[in-house]
Amino acid sequence: MKDRISQDMKTAMKARDAERLSTLRMMLSELQYKEKEKGLAVDESAAVQVLQSMVRKRRDAAEQFEKGGRQDLVRKELAEITVIESYLPQQLTEDELRALVREAIVESGAGGVQQMGAVMKCCMPKVAGRSDGSTVSAIVKQELLSIQS
Repeated sequence: MKDRISQDMKTAMKARDAERLSTLRMMLSELQYKEKEKGLAVDESAAVQVLQSMVRKRRDAAEQFEKGGRQDLVRKELAEITVIESYLPQQLTEDELRALVREAIVESGAGGVQQMGAVMKCCMPKVAGRSDGSTVSAIVKQELLSIQS
């Protein structure tokens, strides 16, 4: 992934695309920081986690800027999110996610919200990198509540 980002940085430099270049530099910096922190090369799944974290931070920032009436900064954050998301795996749709959650419920034999942890443990490896944990958690809870009813 770092190689792809580096190549895209060169392309952005040649195209004089300052916004994209800035975001790509930030991404590369975060990945290099993670490597130094761990002391080894960042694999694909760790890189995806780093990028997802960056997207989450930017969404939160955009929300705060929206509340503060700073539309210029909201646009900047959303533009950065678009660039970062282009490096993430295709996100699952809600229907695909619900199907995976239902499979996990059957696999784990869960019968209610009390077994939510077991369902999450079964579900998260299948979802890894393709959906946010809080989204998965919300859908698992909905599905388990519908089973109890």
